[in-house]
Amino acid sequence: MPNKRPNIVFLFSDQQRWDTVSCYGVSPGAPFGLTPNIDRLAEEGVRFDLAMTCQPVCGPARACLMTGLYPEGIGCGVNDRALPPGLPTIADHLHGAGYETAYVGKWHLASNRSFESPPPPDAADYKTKPVPPQRRGGWRDYWMAADVLEFTSHGYGGYVFDGEGRRVDFDGYRADFLADRAIDFIRRARDAEKSSSREERKPFCLFVSWLEPHYQNDRGHCEAPAGWRERYEDYEIPGDLVGTGGDWREELPDYLACCRSLDENVGRIASALKEEGLYENTLVVYTSDHGCHFRTRNSEYKRSAHDASLHVPLVIRGPGFQGGAAVDQLTSLVDLPPTILEAAGVPIPAAFPGHPLQTLATRPDEPIRDEVYVQISEAGEGRAVRTKTHTYCAMRDGAVLREAYVYDNLADVHQRRNLAGLGAYAEVREALRQRLEAAILREEGSPLSVLPRAESEC
Repeated sequence: MPNKRPNIVFLFSDQQRWDTVSCYGVSPGAPFGLTPNIDRLAEEGVRFDLAMTCQPVCGPARACLMTGLYPEGIGCGVNDRALPPGLPTIADHLHGAGYETAYVGKWHLASNRSFESPPPPDAADYKTKPVPPQRRGGWRDYWMAADVLEFTSHGYGGYVFDGEGRRVDFDGYRADFLADRAIDFIRRARDAEKSSSREERKPFCLFVSWLEPHYQNDRGHCEAPAGWRERYEDYEIPGDLVGTGGDWREELPDYLACCRSLDENVGRIASALKEEGLYENTLVVYTSDHGCHFRTRNSEYKRSAHDASLHVPLVIRGPGFQGGAAVDQLTSLVDLPPTILEAAGVPIPAAFPGHPLQTLATRPDEPIRDEVYVQISEAGEGRAVRTKTHTYCAMRDGAVLREAYVYDNLADVHQRRNLAGLGAYAEVREALRQRLEAAILREEGSPLSVLPRAESEC
């Protein structure tokens, strides 16, 4: 009999807003039917409607996903920070339980303080070099990745490195190339199972980390497949962008085309799992590290506690996640590591602050959390809580945090009216302020004062 523990395929986009996935039924994704393959996963599995990141920056979000811990507490609160040596990762836990582990795409957790001059003693630069095995976060059995993928490639063409550190060049569209490598691994896994004895067969965890629809930083532009932008120029403007500045008018067609390309590759990977007879016993997760506000909330395109930055798609399909349910409960990126370990039958470390989402899949009316705690870095240091009803964010001001923005998420779904400092909302603001202080103490273990904003500052 084959091993009954499920395979796990984790499909991870970069900087993708939740509203681009069409099964959520909102603009800009729904009018185009932009993501039919992800929608199909949702029809068969579970769609999470209030999934949030815990840190809207690439490296910190990935550090959380790999370790199950908040990034500030492990020294990964900003980009260009390597995972701490010796800290167990989900790949380590899975390997210890007999799983084969495979990683494809963007890593972003090997280089350390590589931009600083003069370099500190712990500086390391793998942005365009192969990541050595000890800096791969425990992903052992298959590796086809680059630490900073936007430094080694563009939308078309570039290179990654294999497990032996050899450069692997490609000419085609980057998202397609990475999906090809994932499919190669899936077929290899099936072939290995066919040739193995019962005792040798292993389940696998495959992590696919795309760069799209993130901007190509050296060109300041989303790079869609050639000729696809024109399909999405007639879009419905999302409510948070209406009447704002930023660069969404120029970038949104390419951004949407990138999302459609990812969806086609999700379909290709799902088809490969079916062809190899692995689909029914594979947990497929689709999500993103953070969203994108197109330079409308600060000077760049994320790094804020607005929903445009925080709210991400999350669809899970497979054992334990079936039936086409839609869960209208808050979830956080910190909930995904325990979810993966729970699916694999691996004990969840007591230090993990997250909760396995299997509970919501079977009891969607019973919340696992009443708030999402958010750490903010790089565009100012801040902390926030996002509840179903409100968002409360405070930013660093010397030795304290000061109330920066407050939103009523029910009355103001696009977060267009900042209530910070307004006397008419003093009671609500005070309750949220206290809630944020309590969350900081609970999640970071040290008190940090949050000062209310005076009405005269508005």
